[in-house]
Amino acid sequence: MPRLALYTFGVLKSPLADPAPLTREFYDWGEAVYRKVGQHPGYLARAETAGDDRGMLFGADWGAWGEFAVPAWYGKGRTAQTVALATTLSLWTDLRPAFDAVYSGLHRETLNRRYDWFERTGHPNHVCWWVPDGVIPTWQDGVSGLERLHGQGPAPHAFTFHHSFTPEGTPTRARLRHGGSA
Repeated sequence: MPRLALYTFGVLKSPLADPAPLTREFYDWGEAVYRKVGQHPGYLARAETAGDDRGMLFGADWGAWGEFAVPAWYGKGRTAQTVALATTLSLWTDLRPAFDAVYSGLHRETLNRRYDWFERTGHPNHVCWWVPDGVIPTWQDGVSGLERLHGQGPAPHAFTFHHSFTPEGTPTRARLRHGGSA
């Protein structure tokens, strides 16, 4: 049975290494959100670094998730001191559980604050696509999907929650609605 891959990408207003209160606040919220999302029904896994690479992005060992990659339009730093991005790559049983996790509870609260932390880039901030059972999506798959979505709009191989497709490639008829709890 196909599973849903979800890639998110945002450009932060300041580098992750910035000691300012706003950056620390983003980190504090982020850790709590990861814990809560990881307990959500339908959640299967997310890309995490192997071994002692925790906290690193570029150059880290991501195992089956592949080499870390970012969209071509990301123009900020790539070193530990200058990187200014937040990104996730996760795997879900279906579209509805992923939507519910993103648009409810603690994650919804952080979405309401996103412009405190993130720049408005004019690019999509997430992309979904279906992967066969047993396949682990890669960072490059996510980047490619996000770039396709930006350039060509939603399609069965790169779509959003609000313009989604079934695993067979048919546009979904039911509109997902915000609500629920995580």
